[in-house]
Amino acid sequence: MSLDPIELGSFWMPKQSSTIAQEIDTAWYIVYWLDIAMFIGLMVPLAWFMYRYKKRGAKDNKVSDVTHSTTLEISWTIIPTILVIGLFFVGLSGWMKAMVAPGNALEIRTTAEMYMWTFTYPNGNVSVNELVVPKGQPVKLIMSSKDVLHSFFVPEFRVKQDLVPGTYTTVWFEATENRDTVLFCTEYCGVGHSDMMGRVLVLDKAEYDNWQETGLKPGEKPLPPAELGKKLYATRSCNTCHSLDGSRIQGPTFKGVFGRQEQIADGSSVKVDENYIRESLLEPNKKVVQGYPAVMPTYKGLLKETDIDAIIAYLKTVQ
Repeated sequence: MSLDPIELGSFWMPKQSSTIAQEIDTAWYIVYWLDIAMFIGLMVPLAWFMYRYKKRGAKDNKVSDVTHSTTLEISWTIIPTILVIGLFFVGLSGWMKAMVAPGNALEIRTTAEMYMWTFTYPNGNVSVNELVVPKGQPVKLIMSSKDVLHSFFVPEFRVKQDLVPGTYTTVWFEATENRDTVLFCTEYCGVGHSDMMGRVLVLDKAEYDNWQETGLKPGEKPLPPAELGKKLYATRSCNTCHSLDGSRIQGPTFKGVFGRQEQIADGSSVKVDENYIRESLLEPNKKVVQGYPAVMPTYKGLLKETDIDAIIAYLKTVQ
């Protein structure tokens, strides 16, 4: 999936775009500067001792009579203990805030599979590889995986959570800016892992409600079928498995696909027409092209009839 460049934050961190981002960054910087101070506090004296007491000859080859220092031993036990306890409470504060979603959070069902994200909203709307949320309202994602281990990560929100097959995990955030940012899968899940990316689109509440009702984002107008199909080719992750230039990826190329005769894994053949494309979208493993793995996910319930028509119209133009 092609993504436009996103706005950067500091040298170390992406832009802060959620209510929890500041707290997460504060904890990170506390640990970072503490590590810098400890490194300097250890390495500078070490370098000085190496220089000051380096061996100059046989007459200097002496062993110190000092065996230990009780004060020093107590100090290097108590001081690190205090630091560790302090860091524990710094981390605990952020962890507690990140784990407990507010009671008024908008719940969005999130499903991961090779190699796409599916988001189901409370009114039944579904989006693929694009999470649309309202600004200033807590959002709770109830997540699961259909196949292998995945991991949901939005750098600007400072949220990351694994999605485990056979169980549910949750994560929540509250976006603070109207913007378009990126989400990643950060758990290796197969050869298409690097393409398992998506967008998070943050809208004002009124714009979000309008999108839920019409499916149109601010400034968008209804597209002709072939143009909508071209857009769906990218946003529905078709491009992770099907090329447009004849090259082989994980699935057959879409170059000249409409009207082509395909050999099926069971030895039969089929002509690629409207019915075959529709069947391949809704029941992808029913007629798998020979020489390709049966890994395509079903789009049943994820595509509207107009979406299927648009994809068919677009594939007719790919020559």
